[in-house]
Amino acid sequence: MKRPTEQIYGNYSPEDFLVWKTLYNRQMAILEKSAANDYLNAIQQINFSADRIPDFMEVNKLLAARTNWGLTTVPNISPVKEFFEFLTKKKFTATCWLRTMAQMDYLEEPDMFHDVFGHAPLLTNQSYCDFFKELGEMAMQHLDNDEIITMVGRLYWFTIEFGLIQEGGQTKVFGAGIMSSNSESHHALSNDSKKISFNVKEVMHSDYRTDILQEKYFVIDSFPQLAASVGEIRKELEVYIK
Repeated sequence: MKRPTEQIYGNYSPEDFLVWKTLYNRQMAILEKSAANDYLNAIQQINFSADRIPDFMEVNKLLAARTNWGLTTVPNISPVKEFFEFLTKKKFTATCWLRTMAQMDYLEEPDMFHDVFGHAPLLTNQSYCDFFKELGEMAMQHLDNDEIITMVGRLYWFTIEFGLIQEGGQTKVFGAGIMSSNSESHHALSNDSKKISFNVKEVMHSDYRTDILQEKYFVIDSFPQLAASVGEIRKELEVYIK
């Protein structure tokens, strides 16, 4: 199916609005208690609500005022080089189409709900953004090194997509893959999954699967800790530079 390459707000159908509202309400019912406070605060800062699909132009103005980041529209999941190159420019590649009502619980490719509801709020957090941009920089420096790209991908997967964070003695969720998935948001904090304190070396050498609920999650102490880990990451990668 041909996907839109730009957001034309007037093209959204009543079903699109219903899909957004249903997913938004379902996830917020869980996330109000389990999501990182920075995420919940950011939802308000960028004016997300159940009744209105986010307008990228409005979101970008609000993000720019806080961290100088923004969304750039793509039709489908971006190729590796394109994705990381946009990160170096403080741009997150996001689709602008929504799944159908029949696809509420499973979708093979990321749609706007995952990309925007999951990722956009924490683009208001400077430490999170600094880490995100550094991942892009590291990947672009070593595009021809498969080992390094694999390890940068693991860092992305276990933090940006499926990261957990300690807050006030409780473990909370912040990864977009958890935020946007009903089953993952229930599973991540349950006793059925393993929680591991964030360790750069262990993350870099941890395999993952994209087709199942995650078996383990890494828990950061704070977003500044995540940003500060970049020096250690670069040191670990030196071994693999050819």
